[in-house]
Amino acid sequence: LRFPQKLWQMLKSGKFQSVWWTEGGKCVAINKDLFEQEVLGREGPQQVFDTQKMKSFVRQMNAYGFTKMQRGEQRSASLPEFLAEEAAASAHSQVLCYFNPCFNRARPQLLERCLRR
Repeated sequence: LRFPQKLWQMLKSGKFQSVWWTEGGKCVAINKDLFEQEVLGREGPQQVFDTQKMKSFVRQMNAYGFTKMQRGEQRSASLPEFLAEEAAASAHSQVLCYFNPCFNRARPQLLERCLRR
């Protein structure tokens, strides 16, 4: 299987806690630290991708047209609310979200258009 098909099968299986669909099935969310342990840390026949490094995995995502999504950066004017938002943001800082118009949970037929650049 090519990279996008492997990622699709991983999401479809529901066996991994480190990667999931978001935004109504339009984005892929990855908990970076957990993903490195749970997926990239596998060896031998249990290995999912051809790499064990997050940097290489992200390079593959980019090569297949995935783009990293940024969180909204609107902040509150009051200090207590700002500090609360900062604490919440740091708790989620290890969650990366990627979008590809040809990688959509509701439209698996688009997967064949997800080609390497």
